[in-house]
Amino acid sequence: MPILSLTTFLPLLGGILILFIPKERKDAIRWVGVGSTVAAFLASVYALTLFDPGLASPAPLTLQMVEKLSWIPSFGIHYFMGVDGLSLPIVLLTTLLSMAAAIYSMNIEERVKEYYFWFLLLEVGMTGVFCALDMFLFYVFWEITLVPMYFLIGIWGGPKKEYAAIKFFLFTLFGSVFMLLGMLALYFASNPHTFDMVELARSHAVFGREFQIIVFLAFYLGFAVKVPAFPFHTWLPLAHVEAPTGVSVLLAGVLLKMGVYGLLRVCYVILPAGFEWFLPFLVIIAFINIVYGALCAMAQTDMKKMVAYSSINHMGYALLGMAAISPTGFNGAAMQMITHGLITGALFILVGVIYDRAHTRDISAFGGLGAKVPVYAGIMSLTCFASLGLPGLAGFVSEFLCFLGAFPAWKLYTALSVSGILITAAFFLRMLQKVFMGPLNEKWAGLGDMNARELVSVLPLTVLTIFLGLWPRLILDIMNPTLTAMTKLFPSLFQSVR
Repeated sequence: MPILSLTTFLPLLGGILILFIPKERKDAIRWVGVGSTVAAFLASVYALTLFDPGLASPAPLTLQMVEKLSWIPSFGIHYFMGVDGLSLPIVLLTTLLSMAAAIYSMNIEERVKEYYFWFLLLEVGMTGVFCALDMFLFYVFWEITLVPMYFLIGIWGGPKKEYAAIKFFLFTLFGSVFMLLGMLALYFASNPHTFDMVELARSHAVFGREFQIIVFLAFYLGFAVKVPAFPFHTWLPLAHVEAPTGVSVLLAGVLLKMGVYGLLRVCYVILPAGFEWFLPFLVIIAFINIVYGALCAMAQTDMKKMVAYSSINHMGYALLGMAAISPTGFNGAAMQMITHGLITGALFILVGVIYDRAHTRDISAFGGLGAKVPVYAGIMSLTCFASLGLPGLAGFVSEFLCFLGAFPAWKLYTALSVSGILITAAFFLRMLQKVFMGPLNEKWAGLGDMNARELVSVLPLTVLTIFLGLWPRLILDIMNPTLTAMTKLFPSLFQSVR
């Protein structure tokens, strides 16, 4: 059974079906949209049952559930799909967050048919990026995500939606152009010419050091925009603030992971000499992301913008773990992608819940809501504690592994980066204090607690946040064999940072 193709293209099937449903039948469109994301999630869970973590080895890529068909034979392009311990957990995260965001988006009233079509097409692109193993196919899926996100922000976004959509489009397109140039350089430098990522990884020694550095920089520009790594981060807060809630969930929970995943899957495995050359710069960028992102979040009064800037901070931890070139650091970086997706996805849903009722996200506008909306206050508090790295919750485990892995290699930057945790704790605790504590602002005396749709969308994320915090091996056992094998690919890199 082509389970990865099913996982990837079931949402497309739902999107095509939606096109045949009259636009007046909004409920039918919503249920088809949600049903398609549920089907994709169940397919990804089935893929998890087929996966054997013990098959990982120090080969360039040890893949499972491989699907390979000749696509454009004259140029050596294949439809090539497969997963390993790095990509499969992110596929699961993608389908889970898509399902949660689709359920939350059932409150969309304007142009419902178009919304769910673009939403499902976005899920196809995101899932495909993490399964594709042909560089051409990878790029096709990468670009597929661009157009749906542009329309989802530009049509259903906030007051500055057009500007936010154009800025997102231009930044991403800017990076994609350089990534395309890097792909072409690898294709023509390989012998025989190929886009096969496994073959390119095997033949990395053929590429000279200077060539690898130049091509690495081309790919880095494409991936850094998505991370987003300083100084390519400026599109993110505006896009988050203007995007509808369901789209913000996917933007933070999945799209940012495409950049970190690309750095590991392409830059590290195929261009190790370029990766090694860039390591001192990477750790500096990671430090800037961590501290600068946290300080920017501290300065915000808009809850959504605060969470957006915290994403820049949290992706810095993933970059720091990656710069360690160690099993611990790689596990921390990969787990940070998963835990950040769960926690920040839940945070954006929760910010959307209060905005739908109060039509404001100004932290200072509230006060005393803890007694008025206890369920909402409890879930929001738990999610904030997870994001600031409280032990016992998922965020602590991934951040701890990033620091633990990075410290032997980059003692000074790791020690300085710990300040990011303190700043994160400060702005989340300040927000909880201003919104939920003190006397009730009488303006919100009629505010209602969370409804069933909102609870169904957010509870799976919060339950997993608790579970992974208490039992992290649930995800680490899947990732660790692959990531440990990856660090053994290039022993010289491991030694260079020691």
